[in-house]
Amino acid sequence: MSRSGSRLTTAVAIPLAGAAAVVALTGCSLEYREDICMSDEYPVLTVNGTGSACVSKGEEPPAGYVRYPEGKVPRQVDDEWDVYRRTHTLDKDGDVVDAPEAG
Repeated sequence: MSRSGSRLTTAVAIPLAGAAAVVALTGCSLEYREDICMSDEYPVLTVNGTGSACVSKGEEPPAGYVRYPEGKVPRQVDDEWDVYRRTHTLDKDGDVVDAPEAG
């Protein structure tokens, strides 16, 4: 291989190695996570069910919906509280109960 071919290989290899290092160092931080609601909204949970909705900040939840307990609000799809609420919900008194079976 000629010297110019060697330089070309080096010129391509260095940026590729740099890109690989960035991916390795950032790990999962490049992963896209979808927000549950838009920034001007907050999520609400159906009473005795696993359904949810987004409500404009400053508005109360509609009938049949309640706010999530403080500190237990899902922020992104598949985060800890989004997954938890697939099998747990709140009853009319605000107590945590097992979600009804889907069917």
